Amino acid sequence: MLMHIEKLTLEEQQLYAKGSNLTDEEVKRLHKIKVELDQYWDLLRQREALQDAGKNPDKASIRPEGTVENYEQ
Repeated sequence: MLMHIEKLTLEEQQLYAKGSNLTDEEVKRLHKIKVELDQYWDLLRQREALQDAGKNPDKASIRPEGTVENYEQ
């Protein structure tokens, strides 16, 4: 899971390095990467919380975009 996060982070950084020269497809990809990163970080936090509570961390699951993207609202 951490390797996947690292791969997404690298791709995100490469896209950000292009600045405002992103194509429409790259803008869409950047949004998708952001959502996926949020989902994976959320999954890691869920796993840690379950483990801290003495429960099975394998019970954690990836939550939908609408859930992880609305945490700060």
